[in-house]
Amino acid sequence: MSTKRKGIPQIGDKVRDARKEKKLTLDQLAKLSGVSKSMLSQIERGQANPTFATLWSLTQSFGMDIYELLEGAPREPEVVKIEAVPANLTPTMSSPDGSCVMRILSPVENAALCEWYELSFEAAGALRSAPHVEGTREHLTVLSGRIKVESADDTETVEAGGTARYPADCDHALINVGEGNAVALLVVERLQGL
Repeated sequence: MSTKRKGIPQIGDKVRDARKEKKLTLDQLAKLSGVSKSMLSQIERGQANPTFATLWSLTQSFGMDIYELLEGAPREPEVVKIEAVPANLTPTMSSPDGSCVMRILSPVENAALCEWYELSFEAAGALRSAPHVEGTREHLTVLSGRIKVESADDTETVEAGGTARYPADCDHALINVGEGNAVALLVVERLQGL
């Protein structure tokens, strides 16, 4: 059964296509972007979900706007005081098995320091992540359901209305342990000066 969902950008396919268009090998892209070759390979195969910061690094290496990668077309710059993004244009990704959908709520220009997501988990759904850069912390606020947080060897279950803050520069996972679906907000913060 395919894990691809209608309307969800296939980031891996787009990264691979952009890399081939620029005639770059995985090794060359890894050196240009600072993203490991193994992570790039996993992203291209749809086995890893790149963070916004990783997407930013890749688009800078490709010399393209991040919206070109997410939406497939260059975005015209606009001068606006209030930027309103309709739901159907909010970038969305899913976990490899499709059990967790992530809506990217943060603006592109914040990607190097902070990014935030709305997470929607199916029953027993999980989002497992490899370590982010050193000093990265995540802040998870559960809006509905119960989510178990695993960070290195620590585990904590967070009920609706609760927040967990934990290191994300190690293997970590978010697992829906409630009886139905769960929704949460996730902030990924990269600390400076480490």
